[in-house]
Amino acid sequence: MSTWLVTGGAGYIGAHVVKSLLENDFKVVVVDDLSTGLERKIPEQAIFEKQNISDTKKLAEIMKKHNVTGVVHLAAKKAVGESMTNPSLYYQENIGGIISLLEAMSQANVKKIVYSSSAAVYGDPVEEKVNENSETHPQSPYGETKLVGEWLLKADEKARDIEWIALRYFNVVGAALPELGDTGVNNLVPMIFRALDNKQRPQVFGDKYATTDGSCIRDYIHVSDLAHAHVLAAQKLITEKYCGIINVGTGQGFSVKQVMNTVSKVIGKDINFEISQPRPGDPAQTVADVKKAASDLKWQATNDLESMVTSAWQAWQKMPPANN
Repeated sequence: MSTWLVTGGAGYIGAHVVKSLLENDFKVVVVDDLSTGLERKIPEQAIFEKQNISDTKKLAEIMKKHNVTGVVHLAAKKAVGESMTNPSLYYQENIGGIISLLEAMSQANVKKIVYSSSAAVYGDPVEEKVNENSETHPQSPYGETKLVGEWLLKADEKARDIEWIALRYFNVVGAALPELGDTGVNNLVPMIFRALDNKQRPQVFGDKYATTDGSCIRDYIHVSDLAHAHVLAAQKLITEKYCGIINVGTGQGFSVKQVMNTVSKVIGKDINFEISQPRPGDPAQTVADVKKAASDLKWQATNDLESMVTSAWQAWQKMPPANN
């Protein structure tokens, strides 16, 4: 049984990755400082080490203690808007975090890592769909930190012979179980739910983009599909020598207004949204070309937008952020 350490394993995506790894016969060590994660999301079968990843020495000791084979690195700050107003925090946490992690891996002689990257590295792409070789022009400090993380992996591949897969996530939605729902409100769907709970009008940030209905278009992916991609990535690193970047999305784009309509259908009531100013750092359209995920990981998304929103709504009703 292979032991993998998951940084940020008490977070929204992390908890789903941990669940999926355990279901596929991995032994899992969760490292999380619980600054945003929730201990209740960590399954009993996982080993939990409460630790900030900035402490390289302790991180290396944890890896040695549990005889770790590889790492899934999810611990990071991830709000695009916040990164625009507090960029130094993002550079410190995200880049400092992966530097500390890679150094700990070196000290513990751990050579395999699956890295949580982001579609934010592409910026405002010119192509209808972005592939892994598309130009990267991140428009936010958050996106910049994710791109620098990829550069560090490439550098360590040359310097220390690590093997790595960087998964460029698109927009993550949904929940495998109600108790694992997204308790943050930086993502579109929880933002809609929060507004409705507060008897407010959900906001569409900008309606003058060069898209079909003027609102931003994104590629939305169910968190369970994303979690499974991490399992396949870890398995690939175990069975063969591999280094590379892989998009994880559905290959289909939906506008913000289309998402509003889907939420309306799922909850059974009309949504009276309002148009607000565009947010800094928001590109008009980002949709994934997912051919590489299919060829290299034998992975494809299985959930459509309605099932994503339905599972997110069920999770929100059972456990909204106020009750977490």
